[in-house]
Amino acid sequence: MKIVAATYGTEGDTRPLAALCHVLRSAGHDARLLADAGTLGSAHALGVPSTALAGDIRGALGPGQGIGTVVGGSSDLSATAKALAAIANTHASAWLRTILDEARDADLLLVSGLAAFVGLAAGDVLRIPVIGTGMIPLSPTRAFPSPFLPPSLVPRVLNRASHQFVNAMMWRAFRASTNTTLTQVGGLPARKRMWEGHPMLYGVSPTLLARPDDWPANTLACGQWLLPSPDWVPPPELETFLAAGEPPIYIGFGSMTGFDTQRLKQAMVAALRGRRALFFAGWSGVDTGDLPANVLAIGETSHEWLLPRTALAIHHGGSGTSHSACRAGVPSVVVPFAGDQFFWAAQLQRRGVAAPAVKGRDITGDALAGRIDQALSAPLRERARELGARMREENGLVTAVAAIEDLTAGARR
Repeated sequence: MKIVAATYGTEGDTRPLAALCHVLRSAGHDARLLADAGTLGSAHALGVPSTALAGDIRGALGPGQGIGTVVGGSSDLSATAKALAAIANTHASAWLRTILDEARDADLLLVSGLAAFVGLAAGDVLRIPVIGTGMIPLSPTRAFPSPFLPPSLVPRVLNRASHQFVNAMMWRAFRASTNTTLTQVGGLPARKRMWEGHPMLYGVSPTLLARPDDWPANTLACGQWLLPSPDWVPPPELETFLAAGEPPIYIGFGSMTGFDTQRLKQAMVAALRGRRALFFAGWSGVDTGDLPANVLAIGETSHEWLLPRTALAIHHGGSGTSHSACRAGVPSVVVPFAGDQFFWAAQLQRRGVAAPAVKGRDITGDALAGRIDQALSAPLRERARELGARMREENGLVTAVAAIEDLTAGARR
């Protein structure tokens, strides 16, 4: 099959789809990835053909921009939806044109992230099957609330309704530009309702988050979409640091930007109390030039290689990093800022592998130090080891490829 995967978001959105496209190609399919240019490094490294979609996600996440404002200050769901939609609304027409060009003779579209609605529109124009993908479970269920609402504020009886509410709000925010693009570029009538009923595949571990019984048969939690990296070689400075003492604490906030970097750095250094640590600044812009000797600043590393060599992971609670920390068998301290990060913080705490979260906007050295002590306790470390062992038995990519082949065969019958 010729398969085109279209997503738009941060590295956490693009990297798993690059891994999925790589495995699809290994299975004999012709797979191409469309995403933000700045996030396609993993696709290039894996030899996955790719095309850049219009936009600059890193710039859109910067301080003073829509999403940066959501991360850096207080915000409600409506503001988050509007900030996300602003990115898609700006580029919807360009995205649809690119997807139509690349998928003109494709058999299947995989869509996710901010490009999901445009991707679904492309499926209508091209009259080919579309499978939704993602790292955040958005399909309505009674098992847990929408990941975009504070978990503690949704009564269990309203779990399913919370998904429907959030999905409807997202459609409302994206609808105008999606329909304008659908009519002007695709030549189809505007849609009154958002798409429903199409298959959904999630790169989410069923061990960490059990598949809800009320999901339809075409919705699946496959397991993390993570390629092993046996050939990854650590820099000599990192190897020397690891060999010089006890396993360090890993600290990394991925693609997060827009928060008070100086305050976070001060809290982080104070909370460590001299403990050894590795710090990955990511997209945050934190100045690492004045870190104390017990903290080594590192660049991009293989989580699969690095995290099992650490004692603890302090992170923002993104789906990918949360899964990688659990898979490595190490406990977490989650410092969530926005979106689904609070949901994953709650899931890790519920499974007994993370201390209670410290909100990014409320972080202090004392609060973070207390959470570090809790996370390094024997019970949490043991539960993290047990959970990691079970997650390492999953093969989310193989499961996803089999599901894609089955679902596409079913659509043809």
